[in-house]
Amino acid sequence: MDEKRKDNIYYVCTMIEYVARITKNHRKNIVSFLTKNEVEYQLNAAEVNHCLSFEQVADEWIEQYGITEGEFDTVSSCRYNVPSVTAIGRVYQQLVLAVTKENEVAQVIIDVFSSFISDEISNFNSNVYYSNPDYIKCSYQEGILLA
Repeated sequence: MDEKRKDNIYYVCTMIEYVARITKNHRKNIVSFLTKNEVEYQLNAAEVNHCLSFEQVADEWIEQYGITEGEFDTVSSCRYNVPSVTAIGRVYQQLVLAVTKENEVAQVIIDVFSSFISDEISNFNSNVYYSNPDYIKCSYQEGILLA
């Protein structure tokens, strides 16, 4: 996979995280508003969208996909320094790259964000989001956090 595609995955993962934070939604709720084709569209549009502010693109996503306000606020409940959206976007990008093949990226993004691991990564009071990427990958593949 070329670097441009990897960057596009990073951007889309970061935007999902950003939109989830500002709308107070589980990350799985955000991807539930998007079809596989829409995720693929966002991957292709990432080259252009990355030149825009997160706020503008998030507003477009919220309007275009009808994303509603939720009650899952991981930022205000965090007792420690809240990791940046880009840091969490990188965690997701690494996981997506670790478990995907080139032609499955959009579906893998949906699958990863819809899985149990997403809420675990979003719990900023735990250590999951800064755990070893191989640990996160193996936990995801097993369907549980490994001891």
